[in-house]
Amino acid sequence: MAHAASPTEADDRLHAVATRKVSLHLLPILCLAYFMAFVDRTNVGLAKTALEADVGIGAAAFGLGAGVFFLSYALLEVPSNLVMHRVGPRVWITRIAITWGALTAAMMFVQGPTSFYVIRFLLGAAEAGLFPALMYIVTVWYAQHQRVTAVGTLYVAVCVGIILGGPIGGALMELGGTGGLRGWQWLFLAEGLFTIVVGGLVWKLLPDTPRDARWLSEEEARVIEERAVVVGAPAHTTLKGNAKVAFGRPFILALAAIYFANQVTSVSIQYNFPSIVESLNVRGSFLIGLVSGATGVGALLGVLVIPWLQRRLRNEVLVITICTIATALSALAYAVADGPVAKVLLISTSMFFLIGILPLYWSVATARMSGLMAAAGLAFINTVGLLGGFVGPYLYGYAEGATGSASAGFAVLVAASVVGVFLIPLLHRTVRTEDRRTAAAQDAPPGPGAPTDLLRTTEKA
Repeated sequence: MAHAASPTEADDRLHAVATRKVSLHLLPILCLAYFMAFVDRTNVGLAKTALEADVGIGAAAFGLGAGVFFLSYALLEVPSNLVMHRVGPRVWITRIAITWGALTAAMMFVQGPTSFYVIRFLLGAAEAGLFPALMYIVTVWYAQHQRVTAVGTLYVAVCVGIILGGPIGGALMELGGTGGLRGWQWLFLAEGLFTIVVGGLVWKLLPDTPRDARWLSEEEARVIEERAVVVGAPAHTTLKGNAKVAFGRPFILALAAIYFANQVTSVSIQYNFPSIVESLNVRGSFLIGLVSGATGVGALLGVLVIPWLQRRLRNEVLVITICTIATALSALAYAVADGPVAKVLLISTSMFFLIGILPLYWSVATARMSGLMAAAGLAFINTVGLLGGFVGPYLYGYAEGATGSASAGFAVLVAASVVGVFLIPLLHRTVRTEDRRTAAAQDAPPGPGAPTDLLRTTEKA
């Protein structure tokens, strides 16, 4: 007689089917939203030279304006995600997309450094909370062992944004003179209007919870919700008296610090690479955008290869250490490299490691958070990273302006990468401590083979 499936086996099969539906219906709209967020915030780099020529925004002013976006973004990140937790992701991400789209379009009216700073600051405020909201959605819809894959898929949108955003933005810049608008004005107008359309799609297609999804049955929604619960994670329903749990756990602080160092480097590259390409005697906005997209190829390979490498080596500290050291070496090599091809390849190599490692960082966080504590903690980690996004472009622009050489800015990237290397052992120790405390709280100390090392817990359902 055939063996009858146990209730657990039946739920496993049901969960697998439901998860495929979630990925099919949910991830495309989330990726589209994140794709546009990334394109909108970074394509200002394509306009760097034109803004200097047309409205007098020099290298230092551009670096400050590029970075001030992250300052307002960081200040409002936690409050935004707490509101999202209250009103639901659908309403809040729709609001975010529409307001940031409108402000992106308003960039076409920049008249000088002051208006550039103001609109970039407001743009950061409008977009605040988007990324941690996406991470929060992952904690609601995916079991722990599936989250690194879901987060990796979102980062594919970033990579595609780098690859396609440059050529698309460059093509829009080529419209200069049409309708009496400059090329950079067409860039901001077109991308802003399309982002507003994306906001409408989010409103139509994104359910708040599994039980709100019309494409899931009641049983499928039930098993999705059950498997998404992080066993042993703090489940407080208010921040009052629990701020330390949300923001002050050692592994959260360590992860935030290393993410800060990562963002100093990666954001500096993203905002300044188009002007670096132009300095290598590449001419024409479309061609500059096309060559700039080469960094996205490196980032995409990193997102695909590095999580795969981690699963094979099963030693997360080793993988993260290799990636951080390699980034520092790539930045250092760029500063002394001779020839445009070598420089482009070295920057693409840096992006392979900088972007490819990010799904691992976020899976460390999402595996140990749920509910309100996830909304607050994920926003806090991203806030600290965003401050790195402010510091990096500003210091890069300052170094470039002071020396007149783009290579001088890469000293900032080398320094940030070295700091990241020294933070890795701290992250390792704090995660081990967090997992031991969780096991003790459950009165079930981990036995032989139990996960104790960084991402190992994400491989258990």
